[in-house]
Amino acid sequence: MHPQLIIELALLGLMTGFLAGLLGIGGGMIMVPFITIMLTNRGAAESLAVKMAIATSMSTIIFTSISSVRAHHKRGNVRWDLVRSLAPGIVLGGALASLGVFASLRGAWLALLFAAFVSFSATQMFLDKKPAPSRQVPGVAGLLGAGGAIGFLSGLVGAGGAFVSVPFMTWCNVAIHRAVATSAALGFPIALANVTGYIISGIGLQDLPPYSFGYIWLPALGVIALCSVMTAPLGARAAQTLPVKQLKRVFASVLYLLAAYMLYKGLSAAS
Repeated sequence: MHPQLIIELALLGLMTGFLAGLLGIGGGMIMVPFITIMLTNRGAAESLAVKMAIATSMSTIIFTSISSVRAHHKRGNVRWDLVRSLAPGIVLGGALASLGVFASLRGAWLALLFAAFVSFSATQMFLDKKPAPSRQVPGVAGLLGAGGAIGFLSGLVGAGGAFVSVPFMTWCNVAIHRAVATSAALGFPIALANVTGYIISGIGLQDLPPYSFGYIWLPALGVIALCSVMTAPLGARAAQTLPVKQLKRVFASVLYLLAAYMLYKGLSAAS
């Protein structure tokens, strides 16, 4: 692997790991655009590059979530009751997305979908809406359905689910620091279910880049995962002291730029 590529992937891993711990995101909203650029610069077709970026991004979340959730758990912020209730729906939704819908959709449509959900996430961060004081977490059926939606949408866009799970939990009056920590814990079942589907649906495809395993680009997985686990705990610690509300708005501005890039890639691939 070229030294320049290793450096690029390492910097991406360090950045996304820190953001995972700080804001409860899996890092996919940052990784997907940059991995797409790296793959297209190395000759991959745009449609395939988008799919591989989404799948590879999701695979790194397995490692990032473990590192991040350990730090949050030590502070007692993870709502494990919600993790247990949401996980079954997440696994079902993720399997449906990664084994069926993901493989059948064109990369251009996935890029456009990714741009739409990143824009939605950024807007949620900017607005910082407060829930009605009387609203509570739904029952078993409601959490099963919410988990299914989180897993399905995450599987299509390669994100850890925080763009849906954190707004959902805060909407249900879960404190923001607990929602962020719980979202980090949910990243593991989200990633495990979807990565299994990406590998199965991608095996045997033609024109994959070297060192690919299904839709997973192994060099990116290895370097990003190694670097992200080092900085995720730092982000989790920083979340206790930094002005997260202000940081979210800065981060939202970056997300709008990345959404614009993926919108451009999707429209280019569709034309």
